[in-house]
Amino acid sequence: MKQGQAFFLGFLSGAGVLLAAVIVMMPRMMITTHESRYEDVDQTVEALKAAIHKEGWRSPGVRNISATITGEGVAFAPAIRIVELCKADYAARVLLTNPEVSTLMPCAWGVYRDKDGKVRIAGMNMGLMGRVFGGNIARVMSDKVAVEEARMLEAVVK
Repeated sequence: MKQGQAFFLGFLSGAGVLLAAVIVMMPRMMITTHESRYEDVDQTVEALKAAIHKEGWRSPGVRNISATITGEGVAFAPAIRIVELCKADYAARVLLTNPEVSTLMPCAWGVYRDKDGKVRIAGMNMGLMGRVFGGNIARVMSDKVAVEEARMLEAVVK
């Protein structure tokens, strides 16, 4: 085998391993979970809403996923809520250059009880998400949204 062929084969092998690692790790990296300091899903939701407002954001709504699923005739007991949060200034900055990401808005946290009985808060890793998209989205999501969301969570997580 010639040196150029060996290099090319090694490069392809390395790229394949890297791609496989990204495919396996990316889903776990994109969603962050935190343990709530509260023992109840609804208490956690209220604490999140207060932290959201304290940071100068608003919470346009809380969706009771459990009630929605049960209302469709499917038995579903776990208490799961989605807490929406939005800061109009940041949303406008992103949507002016990238309206296609409107599918990711408003930002949201899921609040639920895990199989061990602990209340958890799950959300998108905004810093990583911003870097994945790059450009203006990175400037807003990584530099602003991720930082402010972290401050909101400090008041609610253990």
